[in-house]
Formats: sequence, structure tokens, C-alpha cells
Amino acid sequence: MSRIGFIGTGHIAAPMVRFLARKGHEISVTERNDQVSTALKAELGVSVTTPQAVIDASEIVFLCLRPHIAADVLAALTFRSDHQIVSVMAAVSKDELTELCSPAPAIVQTIPLGFLEAGGCPLVAFGNDQLLADLFAPENPVIKVADEAALNAHFAICAMVPGLLDLMATGATWLGDTTGDAAGAEFYTTQLVSGFLHAMDKKAAGRLEAERDALATDGTLSLQMTQTLQDQGAHKALHGALGAIGKRLES
Repeated sequence: MSRIGFIGTGHIAAPMVRFLARKGHEISVTERNDQVSTALKAELGVSVTTPQAVIDASEIVFLCLRPHIAADVLAALTFRSDHQIVSVMAAVSKDELTELCSPAPAIVQTIPLGFLEAGGCPLVAFGNDQLLADLFAPENPVIKVADEAALNAHFAICAMVPGLLDLMATGATWLGDTTGDAAGAEFYTTQLVSGFLHAMDKKAAGRLEAERDALATDGTLSLQMTQTLQDQGAHKALHGALGAIGKRLES
């Protein structure tokens, strides 16, 4: 088991802390976001202390800060050469991390989402992917990428998740307004999509299109839906949003 510290304790860090604590690791977290850190201490018995004390007590350090404050916070801290660093911060480059965390040589950047705690969250890894696998696999599959551009593209796709939830919320609201049962409508919509995706083969490229085409055959309601979304610009809007997010990450 390892001694693991978290710099920044919020909605991204909390599920990782819970997952790793269940594995038996010794966890310390910073006081930043007092409500979350206090809850984790009460639930799991983690240590809550200052950022430097977290680093001093840890072998593995997770960086979970908001990107715009990362440099200011990390520049004031002292790392060791034996530290292993995991960054979950978008738009903080490998070169920046290397400089801020010097002399720590082992760095990996990844993108966790909250459902990591329950397993099934794909963890893209730029850098030391074996460290992520040792900590989170097999419950959460680790997907190695070759460079920072690929990492940023995956960050953009993660931003698509709330967009999809937004569309689902619109659909659930329509169903609830039609049936008069808002709670039932949201359950049905959520279960319909999650159940379908859970059962789908995800290991080969082209499966999304194949499953779509199997449903959206000539004359079906499914085809009417896909054609309407295409005709009214939904796909163009998505492509534009992903491109804009990608440009933002580059800059």
C-alpha cells in the first residue's frame, strides 16, 4: 500500500480518495474546500493538513487544483525526487508540471470523472500509465496516449458528457410533460441510455455507427430522429464545440 496525497480536495478528488482508501492506501488531503475534506475525514479517517505537509507525507501526489491557480499554489511547494505525480488538471502542460514539480521525474496526466469510484471510468494516460494502472485498474481501464495533443482531445470529449446529459434532460422533460410523471420520465430516459450503452460492444471502432444504423432503418422513428438532428445542425454544433474546446486547451 502507498502513502497518497491530494493537493486540492473537491468533486474530482473525492471519488478518487474513496476508491483508493477502500484499497487500503494511506490518504492525506489538503484543507482546500473544507466541506469536502471534513466529510472525507469523517467518512474515511483521512488526514487533513497543509499542502506542504501532504507532500511531505506522500509517495504519490495527486494534483487536483483549478488550472488558473495551479502555478501559484505549486510554485510555493517543495517536491522530492522520489515523488510520483498524477495531474488531473486540464490546460496545464507537461512542461509546466515538470518545472513546478521538479525534481519529481515521474508524472502522468489523466482525466477522471466521478463515477470512477464505482468503476468503469476510462482513464486516459499521458506519461506514467503504469502508475495509474497500479492504482485504478482493473476496475477502471487505463488508455495510454502518445502525446499532449491526444490528451487534450480526450479532455474535449469529456466535456461532451455534460452536453449529452443536457440533451437527455431535455428529452426527459419532454417525456415528463407528456406523461405527467417527471420522476418516472427521468428514470426511464436515464435507464434506457445507460442500459443500452452497458450492453453494447465497445471494443471495436465503428460500433456506435453500427448500432445507430441497426436502429435507424428506413421508415423508423429512429431514422426520423437521427435525420432531424443532422438536418437541424446538432452534429455541426457538436463538432464546433469540440474544436473550440481543443483550441482553448492548446492556448
